[in-house]
Amino acid sequence: MVNKQEFYETVKATLSFFEKASIVLTDEEKGRIEVADYGLNDLKNTGLQLMTFVNTDRVCAKEMVLFPHQTCPEHRHPERNGHPGKEETFRCRSGKVYLYVEGEKSENIHCKVPAGSEEYYTVWHEIILKPGEQYTLYPNTLHWFQAGDEGAIISEFSTNSDDASDIFTDTRIKRIPEVEK
Repeated sequence: MVNKQEFYETVKATLSFFEKASIVLTDEEKGRIEVADYGLNDLKNTGLQLMTFVNTDRVCAKEMVLFPHQTCPEHRHPERNGHPGKEETFRCRSGKVYLYVEGEKSENIHCKVPAGSEEYYTVWHEIILKPGEQYTLYPNTLHWFQAGDEGAIISEFSTNSDDASDIFTDTRIKRIPEVEK
């Protein structure tokens, strides 16, 4: 669980990433930045900072910040109540993103799985996204991603997002709650 001080320091660093990339947030949006450590207490290595602009019954738009070499752990978006799981398009805004999906294992993997979590990463088809490049993930596709040396900002455009229904390969993960009160 992220303590209050770590939360505020992380939000401050996240805001500096947005500012450097010329992504403007309102004061209200700045107050809604999420810090996800996935319950692993290792935010530096496994975590994600995000701002959700809209999340209706049909569409969702987010900006996600990954600090250098920070990893969003392997997961999938399954069918929910008879509806297909989330379909999402990731568009790299700054930095470099290494996205791993189902498929043939790539020969030269650029990323390193967070120490102690190796058994929870099973897909190794690497897609490299640089600023302006994007990739669409279809429902129920196992995936994980990691930022390069400079960190990264990724825009996500998707169908409705429901974090509670995501299935993580790592059974230790708890997506919510995120901050110690």
